[in-house]
Amino acid sequence: MKIKKLETFMANAGQRNYLFVRLTTDTGVTGIGEATLEWQEKAVEVLVNEWVASRIIGKDPFDIEQVVGGMIRDQYQGGSTVMTAISSVEIAMWDIIGKVTGQPVYRLIGGQAKRELNAYANGWYGGCESPRDFAARARQVAAGGYRALKFDPFSTAWKQLDPAEEDHAVAVVEAVADAIGPDMGMLIEVHGRLGVSDAVRFIDRLDGLRILWCEEPVAPESAELLREVKDRCRLPISSGERLYTHADFARLINLRAVDVVQMDVAHCGGITMAKKIASMAAAQDIGISPHCSVGPVAFAAALHVAWSTPNMLLLESFAEFDVDWRNDLVSSWNPLSNGRLALPEAPGLGIELDEAAISAHPYRPLAFPSLWDTTWRDEFTGTARLAPVR
Repeated sequence: MKIKKLETFMANAGQRNYLFVRLTTDTGVTGIGEATLEWQEKAVEVLVNEWVASRIIGKDPFDIEQVVGGMIRDQYQGGSTVMTAISSVEIAMWDIIGKVTGQPVYRLIGGQAKRELNAYANGWYGGCESPRDFAARARQVAAGGYRALKFDPFSTAWKQLDPAEEDHAVAVVEAVADAIGPDMGMLIEVHGRLGVSDAVRFIDRLDGLRILWCEEPVAPESAELLREVKDRCRLPISSGERLYTHADFARLINLRAVDVVQMDVAHCGGITMAKKIASMAAAQDIGISPHCSVGPVAFAAALHVAWSTPNMLLLESFAEFDVDWRNDLVSSWNPLSNGRLALPEAPGLGIELDEAAISAHPYRPLAFPSLWDTTWRDEFTGTARLAPVR
């Protein structure tokens, strides 16, 4: 069996453009992946259709270590764009393998390792500004059965935290805590905004609230800065979504710079690499919670990794707060119900692209905003199902 064809498909989803990949073998078996990288989709698309295609056409989809390992070796000057392109076809290869063997991917990479799998909600706070806004929307999320939710309480903070913005961020977190009650956890997203001293001071002000972890409090590429914050704070620290290589994660984990590792299956090299990273973390008694802020195919890949990984904690989900046509792009597939994630049982990833639905939502240029623009939250929630906050 050889891969004979590679295709790409682009669909707009509000702030994001989802880039999907489909491989076809000479026996007619197809496999899909996702290469979404916010505001860089066109660059990734060129890489996939030119460089990646030249490296994968004619190869056996079962030879993942050889084919994908060769691309990772040969990228030379890579980074997020190249690793996202590579990750997309690695995921598609696993989809093919699952279909050929008649097995869901999770059974091929370890089998069921969890009795149940819970999601945490993200993407729910679009348009929220005041503590009251956040609290009102958080109550709606809690009613959906989630055990935890994540949010960024900041506006334009960068390195030096203005006292007024710090007070406002703390007030937002406290308002959400009051709204959802003590049985639901919070994950505080910082997007690497702060310097060490400001990060420590802010996090210490949240002590006593049910914070499961604080994500990227400082520059995520610096394991040393993360370790310093972790050593000085009582609350758990997480990071990993903006790391892209095996060596990057080895350094983060071996320094014990975080309490939770958040690799992104769509950016770190794919399913195989995500499992390797999880194994490294397990050796240091560190849990994982894969970052998953993009489309439904990446979410499906992360779901298979999550179910098959013993040190898995919670899986990020934008699914119910994304654009209302998100699931249409993959023939209405939806594994989420009442905050819990179903065990996938169909062969491969268990989903297929709907080309008509994709064509109905064409690419939108420059869809993704700067997180340091005061309006960045305006379109953050795509769905029209949530009540407006104003």
